[in-house]
Amino acid sequence: MLDHEALQAIWLTLKLSAVVTLILLAIGTPVAWWLAQSASRWTVPIGAIVALPLVLPPSVLGFYLLLAMGPNGPLGQLTESLGLGLLPFTFWGLVIASVFYSLPFMVQPLQTAFESIGRRPLEVAATLRASPLDAFFTVAVPMALPGFVTASVMTFAHTVGEFGVVLMIGGNLAGQTRVASVQIYDYVEAMQYAQAHSLSAVMLAFSFVVLMALHLWRPGAKREA
Repeated sequence: MLDHEALQAIWLTLKLSAVVTLILLAIGTPVAWWLAQSASRWTVPIGAIVALPLVLPPSVLGFYLLLAMGPNGPLGQLTESLGLGLLPFTFWGLVIASVFYSLPFMVQPLQTAFESIGRRPLEVAATLRASPLDAFFTVAVPMALPGFVTASVMTFAHTVGEFGVVLMIGGNLAGQTRVASVQIYDYVEAMQYAQAHSLSAVMLAFSFVVLMALHLWRPGAKREA
């Protein structure tokens, strides 16, 4: 049975994941398009930077983000000068940290989807006098729709499962920064194993449903009658 703290953590986790997914759709789409279409020599280092959270320990990323958002960091000085205060140990601090940490889960599926389109459909659109922007929205986006779905679902699910980065940046403030993964950690520390099991079971079921849905929805997936 989930108690009030668990429900509060679940709600905060879903809210965080939804906000991060929407932000990364706006940020990740042009980045993925550029990586897929550009012949610049900068695509390799930029692609490596985008993929860095896949191999970088979350505590390392969280540490440097904490420094950047702190009172002596460039982002912290910017937010203070704008009258926004410091972002560590706030919900929006979690959002920024999660955007960085989940970036490859949005960009890489979109990049793959854009690359699979090829140049021919865009060239045909150009012969019909479509501008590059028109061709992107009327040709590339519809053809890459499966990639958008996969990227959005994976980004949302990955943000739900974050622990190290959100603990480093957000701490453990109930109702403000205590997401589900941190709540489970709290239960275990307090030896409240029944509560930890209940919340962990919800997270496990969620992860399984997400992966099953992606597998069944994927175009070309084999289904047995």
